[in-house]
Amino acid sequence: MTSGKPEAGVPFITFEGPEGAGKSTQIACLVARLQGTGVPHIVTREPGGTPLGTRVREVLLDPELSIDPLPEFLLYSASRAQLVTHVIRPALAQGHTVICDRYFDSSLAYQGAGRGLPVGLLRDLTREATGGLSPHLTVLLDLDPALGLRRVASRGQPDRLERADLGFHQRVRQGFLDLAAAEPRRFLVLDATRSTDVLAGEIWKAVERQLS
Repeated sequence: MTSGKPEAGVPFITFEGPEGAGKSTQIACLVARLQGTGVPHIVTREPGGTPLGTRVREVLLDPELSIDPLPEFLLYSASRAQLVTHVIRPALAQGHTVICDRYFDSSLAYQGAGRGLPVGLLRDLTREATGGLSPHLTVLLDLDPALGLRRVASRGQPDRLERADLGFHQRVRQGFLDLAAAEPRRFLVLDATRSTDVLAGEIWKAVERQLS
């Protein structure tokens, strides 16, 4: 998934990681920096970001539902296609930096490494759903899944994905690390156990390079 990048100077930035890695916190830190420097930007998320995506998110995270791996992936893909067409591409075309909480790497890690769906199938369908649009920068906040799940449990009722067994989450983490190893120029891999300020500083340095 390396084709279809937006024009240079208009960064498309995604955040990835296992459950409880702190993506929301770091996205908020980055947004504060962008606001402080006057960089036009939008923030969105997967699944979600559109009315359709919000409905799909409710289904996918419902702890009362049992969803097989293939329909799970297809639901994510439907949300993703809608988000790219109606939110991400228009924002990039208007010169807005786009920050997305999860993108196609999550499907490769969760439904590929985690659920065992064929990676070739995932990549082919994802290419169709996104038109080949790939991020300039992907921030991967890496964390031991056992620690991440403890963080999640402390926040309250876990969702359907958070309730999956530890073995699943370990496979997901390794899937993310394998993706990063295959595309080291796109990925910024950070130890999510470090302090919020230290992580935010490293992320901002990487984003500044994209902005320049």
